[in-house]
Amino acid sequence: MANGVASSQDAARSRGDAALAAAREGRLSPAAIALLVGVMLAVLLELIDTSIVNVALPDMMSNLGATVDEASWIVTSYIIANVTIIPMTSWFASRFGRRRYLTFSILLFTAASAACGLASTLWQLVLFRTLQGIGGGALLSSGQALMVEIFPPQRQGTGQAIFGVGATLGPSLGPTLGGWLTDNFSWPWIFWVNIPLGLLAAFLIYNYLPTYKHARKQSDIDWLGIALLIVGIGTLQYTIERGNHFDWFADNTICATAAIACISLIWFVAHELRTLHPVVDLRVLRNKPLLLGCIYGAAFGVALYGSIFLFPIFTQGILGWTSWKSGINVLPSTITTAILMPFAGRAVMRTGPFPMIAAGMFVFLPSLWGMSQWDAQSNGFDLWWPQIGRGIGLGLLFAPLSLVAMRYLPPADVMQGAALYNLFRQTGGSIGIAILATLLDHRADVHFAHLAENVSALNPVTWQRVQALQAGLAARGLDPAAALDGAYKLMSSLLEREATVLAFRDSYFFVIFVVGALLPFVWLFKSRALDLKNLGGGASAATSTGMDH
Repeated sequence: MANGVASSQDAARSRGDAALAAAREGRLSPAAIALLVGVMLAVLLELIDTSIVNVALPDMMSNLGATVDEASWIVTSYIIANVTIIPMTSWFASRFGRRRYLTFSILLFTAASAACGLASTLWQLVLFRTLQGIGGGALLSSGQALMVEIFPPQRQGTGQAIFGVGATLGPSLGPTLGGWLTDNFSWPWIFWVNIPLGLLAAFLIYNYLPTYKHARKQSDIDWLGIALLIVGIGTLQYTIERGNHFDWFADNTICATAAIACISLIWFVAHELRTLHPVVDLRVLRNKPLLLGCIYGAAFGVALYGSIFLFPIFTQGILGWTSWKSGINVLPSTITTAILMPFAGRAVMRTGPFPMIAAGMFVFLPSLWGMSQWDAQSNGFDLWWPQIGRGIGLGLLFAPLSLVAMRYLPPADVMQGAALYNLFRQTGGSIGIAILATLLDHRADVHFAHLAENVSALNPVTWQRVQALQAGLAARGLDPAAALDGAYKLMSSLLEREATVLAFRDSYFFVIFVVGALLPFVWLFKSRALDLKNLGGGASAATSTGMDH
């Protein structure tokens, strides 16, 4: 039995090594394609599950007898577990073996998905979502690191573009798929759909993942670093996810978690930079291209997740769309990104990152401005062109940024670099959504107060509007007193809607500010050290740039 298992493992390693050797020669063999499919399935599953549950929450609340506040833990628990695991991915892979760890993570994610669908109480579901997040935490950074290995140096742009398709398609596809499954079947199916796809991904990765020759063997376990990371990231994510609900620092719990997060993360950084075998090797951030990619990745995490967060709230709350219609109308932008990204990935190897990133930002910023101009009468082309522009901008930006972050790392640092890059992007998205949720609430109140100052029964324009509304209600059979009362309520409702529209405008201006603040620094991507043409592979790439440390 033992000999059979060993020979099976040896055969899998041989298939993986042969696939990688063929890919390095510029040929994608069937084995390499099988590995690529497994990697992309894993990435898509992880990212879809960050947003797929949102549209199903009302059904879950009804079925499980949960309040809105309790049900929010279904989302929060997954994100906290996921983001906590991401920076430790490289350490786990080195400790337990990349193939074993990645296969185990996919199987854990799949088993937890099955358990989520079978959960009979809210807190069972929260527990299984936490396990799902722990399993999913390995998939994103491992997938991006594998793209560096699968594709030869001259096709790295294509590899990162393919990864980018999954990274941008997942969050956008989640609400659409979740709405369809919930409406046509029931909410457990948003989890059960993961089972066959997860098993297929685990099978392909176990059988075709090549041996990783650059892993750093860890002789000591950094228990203090692990503890500080779990406490720091966990409390930071709790503060981000729950802060707006509790009115931020007006709540003692949020004050406490924010303080714990600050102390733990500062201590964590200081400890990791001094210890010989850190759980997260922060020293890889001395690689300037990686650091630059992480900073831009965080900003575009705000833009990507923020725009996905705002669109359905606007269309459902202001325009009265259904969740299904909102989800469908996100797809044109996502499809545009998916179509454009492979072309951008090939082009960046010829042009270098600067032209692509500059072009992407100059398309993305006007698109965000177009979104800020939406109002209660927007439809058709008003909504369409900013969404398509957003898709074009992200399509031009994602592959160059990923390539800059990953391309100049020595092979031994690729996994850790991918973990940090994805941590920055995911955390940027979480912080951005928290800020946008707060802005929507606060600015809506401010705008309502300002609008109400100009609405008075003594104002002739206001009184004419009230009389017109009263006449309309009276024509429907209401008596004069009831019609007048209804007219005042309608006026208040119109003010609230207009105040909310203005709050959305402010929220999009915030995203414009975050992206626009980086515009003056795009010239950094013009450095000769970031020339991608005729660049060698792995460590030689890092050495040739002179920017690795």
